[in-house]
Amino acid sequence: MRCPICGYIQSKVVDSRTKSDGKIIRRRRECLSCKKRFTTKEYIEETPVLVIKADLRREAFNRKKLRQGIIRACAKRPVSINQVDDLVEQIENKIKDKSSDEIFSKDIGLMVMKKLKELDHIAYVRFASVYRNFQDKDEFLAELQDLN
Repeated sequence: MRCPICGYIQSKVVDSRTKSDGKIIRRRRECLSCKKRFTTKEYIEETPVLVIKADLRREAFNRKKLRQGIIRACAKRPVSINQVDDLVEQIENKIKDKSSDEIFSKDIGLMVMKKLKELDHIAYVRFASVYRNFQDKDEFLAELQDLN
């Protein structure tokens, strides 16, 4: 790390602290040449995961959008906001754990449906009806039959 005072390239770390839930590392450094101290901040660089939509457009993964969709499906159901947040966290972690920087929106939808099926059947059916875009009552009834 280059010293901002004398420009010498080498320094030693005197103290390190994390901030913002470990997303920022604040380091106190001492220049090995002039012995002056200075502070640096390191930020974790996260590459955004891109969601590939049905029409092949790409957009950045949006946790808020995922959460809103799940909240809508769970409206007036005995599902707490903590359960919703846990579900969103699980899905987001699965997405980020994948080796690819891109994921199809249909794969996210399938993950949500699987988790909602375990959590609440009505929320699952609500989400599935929007996600699968049922065209008639027969498709809807077929989905209900699969629950049994």
